[in-house]
Amino acid sequence: MDVKNKRVVVTGAASGIGRALCEAFHQAEAQSVIAVDMNLEGAQETADSVNGVAVLANVGNEEDIITVIQKADEHVGGTDIFCSNAGIGGVPGFFEVEASDWQNIWDVNVQSHIFAAKHVLPQMIERGEGYLVNTSSAAGLLTQLGAAGYSVTKAAAVSFAEWVKITYGEKGIGVSCLCPQAVRTAMTAQGPGVAGVDGMMEPDVVAQEVLKCIAEEKFLVLPHTEVAEYVSRKGNDRDRWISGMQRLQKQYEDFLTPVDMK
Repeated sequence: MDVKNKRVVVTGAASGIGRALCEAFHQAEAQSVIAVDMNLEGAQETADSVNGVAVLANVGNEEDIITVIQKADEHVGGTDIFCSNAGIGGVPGFFEVEASDWQNIWDVNVQSHIFAAKHVLPQMIERGEGYLVNTSSAAGLLTQLGAAGYSVTKAAAVSFAEWVKITYGEKGIGVSCLCPQAVRTAMTAQGPGVAGVDGMMEPDVVAQEVLKCIAEEKFLVLPHTEVAEYVSRKGNDRDRWISGMQRLQKQYEDFLTPVDMK
């Protein structure tokens, strides 16, 4: 899909990858950009920088997503590209994660994509054209050491994006799933941890890779090219892959284990 003159919605737009995406779409001559975030002040700063519109929303709340799509309809007449980008790291570990923590990370990292697709796809299917960009993580293709909630929800996000592409791809719906390793955002402010094994990437570089994959209608967006090789190794020999990850787990054991469990 050519992003020029397209109407774009980006969630998690107050900072990081979301803000970089808004700026990249604007530079690529998108018709309009709707900047969505729980941080309305940050979303407004992003919107002001791209001559866009800011919308306050909790993406884990279905009614908020419906409102976002309605706002896009009111302001620009619809949505051509919906970037479901917002996500959270959640509570790390496993035993210390409460049921409410699981629900929270599931709502933001998985349900947000489901809500967006459910409510924006009908207008796209009716037009015979539309594009979804769902932000997951390399953790969704591999795993995230030390964080069960993040690993599980990011894998679910990849699976859902794949299902949408399989189900509606022949109806003119494009889908790309963004799966980076460490990116310089608020989530990695305390350091990249294990995800930084192949280096930290800047959000604007990631955003440009997203636009390239939209243009090519490529499903997996892998800014860290090493991830493709890791996925191949995992697919070819799952047991060997798990053994390798167990060795990596041991290497980072002190970093990953909560103080009260050492």
